[in-house]
Amino acid sequence: MKYIISTLGCKVNQYETQAMETVLCSHGHRPAEEGETADAVIVNTCAVTAESGRKSRQVIRRLRDENPGAVVAVCGCYSQIDPEESKELGAKVIFGAADRMEFVQAVEEAVESGKCTKNIDKPFERRVLEKLPAGAVNGRTRAMLKIQDGCVNFCTYCIIPYTRGRLRSLPIEDAVKETIRIRDEGYKELVLTGIEVASYGVDLPGKPNLADVICAVAEVSGDMRIRLGSLEPTVITEKFCRKTSKAGRLCRHFHLSLQSGCDRTLKNMNRKYDTARFYEAVELLRKYFPGCALTCDLITGFPGETDEDQAATLEFIKRCAFSDMHIFPYSRRPGTPADKMPAQCSNALKAARAHEAQKVAEQMHIEFMNSCVGQTLPVLFEHQEGDSFVGHTDTYVLCKAKGENLRGRILDVKINSIEDNRLLGEIV
Repeated sequence: MKYIISTLGCKVNQYETQAMETVLCSHGHRPAEEGETADAVIVNTCAVTAESGRKSRQVIRRLRDENPGAVVAVCGCYSQIDPEESKELGAKVIFGAADRMEFVQAVEEAVESGKCTKNIDKPFERRVLEKLPAGAVNGRTRAMLKIQDGCVNFCTYCIIPYTRGRLRSLPIEDAVKETIRIRDEGYKELVLTGIEVASYGVDLPGKPNLADVICAVAEVSGDMRIRLGSLEPTVITEKFCRKTSKAGRLCRHFHLSLQSGCDRTLKNMNRKYDTARFYEAVELLRKYFPGCALTCDLITGFPGETDEDQAATLEFIKRCAFSDMHIFPYSRRPGTPADKMPAQCSNALKAARAHEAQKVAEQMHIEFMNSCVGQTLPVLFEHQEGDSFVGHTDTYVLCKAKGENLRGRILDVKINSIEDNRLLGEIV
């Protein structure tokens, strides 16, 4: 079977896609080459915003039209909440945000016999985290491992609790086994990801926490380094930082879920912290991980947000001095409380505020990049460009250096300059 697979949305979706592709390849299937018509097109969808849903539909239509006669198979958060619309788009295999291995089997059966399958479960009845193979396809140097799924924060703008369901965690012993396996396969970096990893372990016997699983994985990681997915600032405590900093394998890059730098807006979003608590997390990370890079998500134009609220957000992000930011104009998601809130901002105002925040973010990014010049940073080299290799520093900045056979190696690089948003350096 020749397949095309497309992924929208978060790192958890990326992880689940690579797990499905690992299984597909192990069954003898292969990706369709450029110009080939696929036997199956698979779309792992996203529905975190209305815009995400629109993009999911767009990708499904495009791949369907480019591969006439192919089985169209969809899974993920969009098909979880809109299975009928997925069917109208021509999907023969429709799953939601669970049962990835059954989904792969259903795709195989549809290609072989034409069998149509629809399997949409009830998210809040899920009790156990589905175990999927960690790793990556196509010889990548970085592997992902999902250690947690589900969310019960119920932020007013977010549909994810209704698609992913309750909290489920991967037992530490299973995380350790997967880490050993991918370490032995030669990977040099492991990304621990999940929908809301700050809540890791609340469903497990003994209630281990995120720091516990990080340290357990780090202990068997060998020469692999450990990178974390998005974090809620509430998990960043003195105890968390003290314990994880001693593990010695954790990358100095932390992506914190901010969403707004205005306390009134955070309250309206039903976030579980205020700016004071968020800044406490920022200070703790910089204390225990000197030189670390802090990145964040920001939503602009949330319902009821005023010019004063926007100004407060801009001042707060400057104070935090992020190395990079993901900035999104608020996108209304039907089925969420925020969709029904009064004082909705116009699209033009949301975009203008996003642009204003982006200008601040770009200046902070330049300042962070400049601060790297003169430093010696560990770089995991991932691909070749001419007589040079490119990879990521432990602070998740692209770096380029000349050398031979650097791919898949972590080497110290003396940073000399910046070019095209990349650090340029030489191997120490």
